[in-house]
Amino acid sequence: MTLIHETDYGTPAVKSDQLVTLTIDGAPVTVPAGTSIMRAAMEMGTEIPKLCATDMLDAFGSCRLCLVEIEGRNGTPASCTTPVAPGMAVKTQTARLKALRKGVMELYISDHPLDCLTCSANGNCELQTQAGAVGLREVRYGYEGESHLKDQKDVSNPYFNYDPSKCIVCNRCVRACEEVQGTFALTIDGRGFGSRVSPGQAQPFMESECVSCGACVQACPTATLIEKNVVEIGQPEHSAVTTCAYCGVGCTFKAEMRGDELVRMVPYKDGKANHGHSCIKGRFAWGYAQHKERILKPMIRSKISDPWREVSWDEAINYAASEFKRIQGQYGKHSVGGITSSRCTNEETYLVQKLIRAAFGNNNVDTCARVCHSPTGYGLKATYGTSAGTQDFDSVEDSDVILVIGANPTDAHPVFGSHMKKRLRKGAKLIVVDPRRIDLVRTPHVQADYHLPLKPGTNVAILDAFAHVIVTEGLVDEVFVRERCDMDEFADWARFVSESRNSPEEVEKVSGVPAEQIRAAARLYATGGNAAIYYGLGVTEHSQGTTTVIAIANLAMATGNIGRRGVGVNPLRGQNNVQGSCDMGSFPHEFVGYRHVSDDATRLMFEDLWKVPLENEPGLRIPNMIDAAVEGTFKGIYIQGEDILQSDPDTHHMARGLEAMECVVVQDLFLNETANYAHVFLPGSTFLEKDGTFTNAERRIQLIRKVMAPKNGYGDWEITLKLSEALGYPMPYSHPSEVMDEIAATTPGFANVSFKHLAEVGSVQWPCNDEAPEGTPIMHIDHFVRGKGKFVLTEYVPTDEKTGPRFPLLLTTGRILSQYNVGAQTRRTANSLWHEEDLLEIHPHDAEQRGVRDGDWVKLQSRTGETTLRAKVTDRVAPGVVYTTFHHPSTQANVVTTDFSDWATNCPEYKVTAVQISTSNGPSDWQERYRELSEQSRRIAGTVEAAE
Repeated sequence: MTLIHETDYGTPAVKSDQLVTLTIDGAPVTVPAGTSIMRAAMEMGTEIPKLCATDMLDAFGSCRLCLVEIEGRNGTPASCTTPVAPGMAVKTQTARLKALRKGVMELYISDHPLDCLTCSANGNCELQTQAGAVGLREVRYGYEGESHLKDQKDVSNPYFNYDPSKCIVCNRCVRACEEVQGTFALTIDGRGFGSRVSPGQAQPFMESECVSCGACVQACPTATLIEKNVVEIGQPEHSAVTTCAYCGVGCTFKAEMRGDELVRMVPYKDGKANHGHSCIKGRFAWGYAQHKERILKPMIRSKISDPWREVSWDEAINYAASEFKRIQGQYGKHSVGGITSSRCTNEETYLVQKLIRAAFGNNNVDTCARVCHSPTGYGLKATYGTSAGTQDFDSVEDSDVILVIGANPTDAHPVFGSHMKKRLRKGAKLIVVDPRRIDLVRTPHVQADYHLPLKPGTNVAILDAFAHVIVTEGLVDEVFVRERCDMDEFADWARFVSESRNSPEEVEKVSGVPAEQIRAAARLYATGGNAAIYYGLGVTEHSQGTTTVIAIANLAMATGNIGRRGVGVNPLRGQNNVQGSCDMGSFPHEFVGYRHVSDDATRLMFEDLWKVPLENEPGLRIPNMIDAAVEGTFKGIYIQGEDILQSDPDTHHMARGLEAMECVVVQDLFLNETANYAHVFLPGSTFLEKDGTFTNAERRIQLIRKVMAPKNGYGDWEITLKLSEALGYPMPYSHPSEVMDEIAATTPGFANVSFKHLAEVGSVQWPCNDEAPEGTPIMHIDHFVRGKGKFVLTEYVPTDEKTGPRFPLLLTTGRILSQYNVGAQTRRTANSLWHEEDLLEIHPHDAEQRGVRDGDWVKLQSRTGETTLRAKVTDRVAPGVVYTTFHHPSTQANVVTTDFSDWATNCPEYKVTAVQISTSNGPSDWQERYRELSEQSRRIAGTVEAAE
């Protein structure tokens, strides 16, 4: 095992069809036009000394170390800022250059503390390395470095330190914050020897606008900005490339280790989804893997009122299997089911659904992916023929217009959010359709051209109004529609959207968005060039979620914005493997690859392979399971990596269903909220402790690699195998790669996917088969998967969740940057310093009417329940709308959400709940009871830890 070292070419690669040949130190080299001399030299193996240059950032030319001589030119230009030219003859090492570089390095060293042996960057310091590279042996100006030594370290950030005494003012951190992250939180304060990197207005990092993405730390060539883990543990000595287990962007990281201890996660430059960037979660928030509350040994109990009893793995597995067998014998084979996880690997998800279909003998399998993006699968399959987004993330670089609807990329998908902001800073136009003023509406050097703050629940009406403008004003791409779409269906759709009820003037009445704003935004989308749509849960988690996805697909077809770079329909997936869990057959009506269970050929293929008969009727979805449990017909459930009590709607109803079951098996890292109703707890493993694959929002399949032994003893995939064998259905796999081989053998879109192939190429985007051996970055280039694109009528139907005198406000929910989903992982890291509790955003007008002040406790009440939390008075939300996050179980935001759901997929309507707000004295009675249960869980975890 060795440490993976990535080559730094000094300046970014240049895309150009024109090639230029020059000579460097007498050797010819050919590179794309526009390439810097520094990069050209590095590509032929000659490393020119540098300090301010790195290939993650644009050339800056300030350090003066990378000087070269060019035949026929005066002076010694910087190689990082000088582009190559045909016939150019460059010298990188002459007596003159050596003297100049030594002189420059002397100045740096004279103002730098020489504590190299005790410095935490020792062995990984570019200043140290470059001093050796230029042959520095003495410093004529002394070694005191007095101008910086008195500066105080800033240790306010929980993940990294800032030591200004070691700053060489290379500007790399400032430029990384600007160019890569796009936050513009850093600057250089002062002049000359007094120059310092300054967060915000000379603030500590924790009080500044810094979002702790780590780009500045990664860019720093010295120990000025360095991870606290490196300071405490030392420099890593081996590493492996793996994939982040947070959101659907799917960032690639190097897990850098000392022995079996993880030192840091460093974003991998060759990662196709993140290109060497990261966010606070993936970069720093992995400490939950070692958290003291993590459960490492199996536990069982006969009744949920009993205390947990720690047992061996064999006893726990056998007890769970015997209970499932007993229940099926007593109540029938359909009385049990299971839930797969979007946090687990493709292979683990495949095994769980296989266990349910083959060992349980039914199709009662569902996934948390259904409660977020199932409308995407239904809507895009109906219109285009495939249940996934159309583009890769890099496609945004060619977008001229970006329409963001029901998504908050800078908080929920921050690395892609930074990628998008970079394109916006270069001139792309932006339309935001969201009830709330998300950061993208106005952020440094980015401002939306149009923000349409629609009333929650009116997405379909707004999109129909867009379509009305496009059709009635003659903005349809008639050539594309005629060649690529069903013309009869298009004609029906065009007549429908042209009706006056779909005009912006009529839609203004229901959406609250001025008609002229709708018209202007629609014209921009249709005429502004390459136009891409990005959407999230603010589209799908509605009673008309599927209808909205179809409306989006209609718009893209009508304007010809499908089948090339810079355009497309792009769902931003919430969790790391939402796409994968859908792909792997986690729905009760579909096998892997979105093939219906009633399809005889597919079912017979799996029956032959699995050696068991399979049912041809869909099974139960999660809400159906819970309803059946309350009714007394559903009695047992196997839940892998999902906390349905906190994440699913109508918490009280969910609790009643779980309480009515006789065997609830929870497999997770922590005693989550659902585990309060469990009879068996099987401790799960983290992404660091197993091999497998994740599939991100752009259909990209990537490896995760095991970098340490599972602390619980087994990977999640092995636990499922043990349970299946105990149920009487052994599955003889010895490694997750064999599971993927079975997936590839049975699923046409995965035919060329294997661990070996992924290790060779890094990642692929399905479909990956003989027709596309290296994968498919852009879908539907020449034709739609279904043949002709299908236009579907999208009638706006108001939600049944209505406001009224009792509940006059509309609640919508979302995420915040520092936390993730239900917070099980991020709450067990220092990320909670940024977001210690869920807050309720309320407009000043609504707050004043109710006597609510900023920071007050308020009661949030709906028809289904109530909770209390603190208010945040802000104009980010419109009058009549309130907003909160759902990361903290002490808040339980889903206590107030209803059981309304999408008409096609049962995806819950999280985003529209009629509520009332009133002042409160503090947490409610049930929240106090929750705190008691949480304390009990912490005591259990502490007892297990002490016993070890």
